[in-house]
Amino acid sequence: MSANTDRYENAVARYFEAWNAREPEALAKAVTAAWAVDGGYTDPLADVRGHERIAAVIAAAHAQFPGFAFRLTGGVDGHHDTARFSWELVSEADGSAPVAGSDVITLDAQDRITAVLGFLDRVPAGA
Repeated sequence: MSANTDRYENAVARYFEAWNAREPEALAKAVTAAWAVDGGYTDPLADVRGHERIAAVIAAAHAQFPGFAFRLTGGVDGHHDTARFSWELVSEADGSAPVAGSDVITLDAQDRITAVLGFLDRVPAGA
């Protein structure tokens, strides 16, 4: 495994740590570890910058889908300062995955996320 592959996989692992953090203090710490101070997150439902606003988007997802966790599906692909990957939102109770998507992240020199462009591939009706 190359150093660059490790770079992308480590950044994505920190990203999922943030998305799966539920307690406010753990969430704030995980977002700080994953994102640059002025980092952003954009998907069809949100367009925010900064740690507090990113943490608020993540907290809102957990409020809408309590008892669910984000899980990587497949591998992480990257080049230069950009990586892409797919994910599912999985019920811890029954293993169902009603939400799925694909994200593209851009990293800074410290391997922190400067931008996320998220795409929702599967969303339940009414969500």
